[in-house]
Amino acid sequence: MRWLLIISLLGVWINAAEVVAVGDKYKNSDKCRACHNHIVNQWDTSWHSKSHYGNDEYFQKTIDYMSRKTHKSVGTLKVECATCHNPRISVTKTSAEYEALASINAAGNTKVDKALGSDTIAEGINCVVCHNIDQIHDGLPDSERGMNRVTWMKSGVMSGPFDDAKSPYHQVEHRDFMDTNPNQLCFVCHANDTSEEGHRFINMKADFKSGAKTCVDCHMSPRKEGVAATLRDSKGDQKKRQIRTHGFVGAHTESMWQGALSVSGRKTSKGLEVTLNNSQPHALPNGFGSREILIEANYMNNSQLVKSEVLSLTSKFLSKRGTPTVPHLADKTVESVSIPAQGSKSFILPLAPNSNQVVVVVSYRLVNDEVRGLLELTDPIWSKKMVIQKVTIKL
Repeated sequence: MRWLLIISLLGVWINAAEVVAVGDKYKNSDKCRACHNHIVNQWDTSWHSKSHYGNDEYFQKTIDYMSRKTHKSVGTLKVECATCHNPRISVTKTSAEYEALASINAAGNTKVDKALGSDTIAEGINCVVCHNIDQIHDGLPDSERGMNRVTWMKSGVMSGPFDDAKSPYHQVEHRDFMDTNPNQLCFVCHANDTSEEGHRFINMKADFKSGAKTCVDCHMSPRKEGVAATLRDSKGDQKKRQIRTHGFVGAHTESMWQGALSVSGRKTSKGLEVTLNNSQPHALPNGFGSREILIEANYMNNSQLVKSEVLSLTSKFLSKRGTPTVPHLADKTVESVSIPAQGSKSFILPLAPNSNQVVVVVSYRLVNDEVRGLLELTDPIWSKKMVIQKVTIKL
């Protein structure tokens, strides 16, 4: 019986990794605008639309950095990362022959480089990535992610949340992961992250607390009345639906952080105790590993600043050689401070003499100082402080 299960899972894995070509009619979002212009406009502002190497500085410089450190070609790393960043890529692996050609800059006419340069994947996570999935295979090992965890429908068949949807331009089929079980779709990619050394540095799925909230309740929107498609029926009416927005807001969106944690504080014999309470269904900070929460305590004597203290809540990563590195090359995590899902954590900061109140500002940054320096990130978004909450505490 065990052998039958192994053979069955192997068959699913092989099928899941199979490349299904996307027809020209469906390969980019412009083809969807005729009927779904409002939804495409929302997606266009999202970081899903920026998941391609050419559109995300962090992703781009991480791949370049990893290439220098591992001596893998940039092309090979792009293909490996395409599992989630560009799941509709037409190749799924590279070879020693490709690596040899890439090392002398002679891979331009290879199947791999042509796939990497295809405009089919230039938009990253676009409409046809999510809405052309047929099945999600949760029985696979959790190391299998992205394209390796799904099987695709035929080009021109779209999956959606409605069982009565019809279109003159493509077939539509209902799937539960678009409707009653949306977390299943999100966790195809947003489940865990493992480094080149096999170190699991993020495990969002295991961390997630199931309950009233699903991923899409916060990162899309609650359902509200609208139209999924602007097509009109024979009476000239548009079909009203309960739909969600497609902006996929997240850590890059400043408004998401306002009030994401509640903050309280008090003076104790050990110092200033600051407590952060997290009502969200996953830990904060979380994500790709180098995110950071800052607690800044500005001690005041009436209106005059006496002293400032800053505490960084982030993760620190070491390579096999024991030197600081990026999470995707980490051999181990040596420091990891986060506020657990639906839980709280308290921190002690030193008090300042001659102060009668303290203004505590809790904020968030996408990338901590260490990793931002290693990657030489220049876009201000990576260092921007996004305020979560500001409180004044009498001492």
